[in-house]
Amino acid sequence: MRELLEAVAAGDVSPAEAEAELAGYATGDAGRFDAARATRSGVPEAVLAAGKTPAEVAALASTSVETTGRAVVTRADEAVEDAVRDVLAADHPEATVDADGRSGVVVAATPDFERSDLDAAVGVVTAGTSDAVPAGEAAAIAREMGATVERVDDVGVASLARVVDSLEVLREQDVLVVAAGREGALPTVLAGLVDVPIIGLPVSTGYGHAGEGEAALSGMIQSCTALSVVNVDAGFTAGAQAGLIARRIDAARTDR
Repeated sequence: MRELLEAVAAGDVSPAEAEAELAGYATGDAGRFDAARATRSGVPEAVLAAGKTPAEVAALASTSVETTGRAVVTRADEAVEDAVRDVLAADHPEATVDADGRSGVVVAATPDFERSDLDAAVGVVTAGTSDAVPAGEAAAIAREMGATVERVDDVGVASLARVVDSLEVLREQDVLVVAAGREGALPTVLAGLVDVPIIGLPVSTGYGHAGEGEAALSGMIQSCTALSVVNVDAGFTAGAQAGLIARRIDAARTDR
């Protein structure tokens, strides 16, 4: 501890970095950032932009980069993205910022940050183009956890030929995240065709009776084939679960 305090006094370590090392989190005006989450659970801490001001999100992203070398922001709109870029340009000009406007994910990292590189592949599948937002979030989180991500899009059950044409690549994946709205049938169909763990991701693209993802969630929960299911639009959770499976697969392959 003395060495850490001396480093803070010398200006080599910031108070936020020291707090993160000692307590596992860093405290700022915008809240507490869980800097130890990735080490503790294998899942990177993300800043959820929904419900926060752009300034609050940007401050937390800056703390994330300061304490871990990386920041992951989810559900970000253009205003949030701009605020994050502006604050990081001032606080951490060496960091690169990548944003996917469709999925609302912003990822920043310093040049010396090293992502995991897992020997495992996660397939992220969508039934239709409308499912791309939570699917993109799932893909981003799995990728940040070190998995190789393969996207297979627009293969919904309205035309089973599209699914059949994609079976070869889907069977090559170690785990699949399958996003579908409306009645949510695609994960059930795929689970009967591939010997790969499937995580069903219901999407709120339906409408009318049991719309807003309710029918998709119910259909996946009641699936007659074996699959796991996350909550409606829970792309982060689906990606994290896939990433954790990928970590175990990588460890098993490494131990061989």
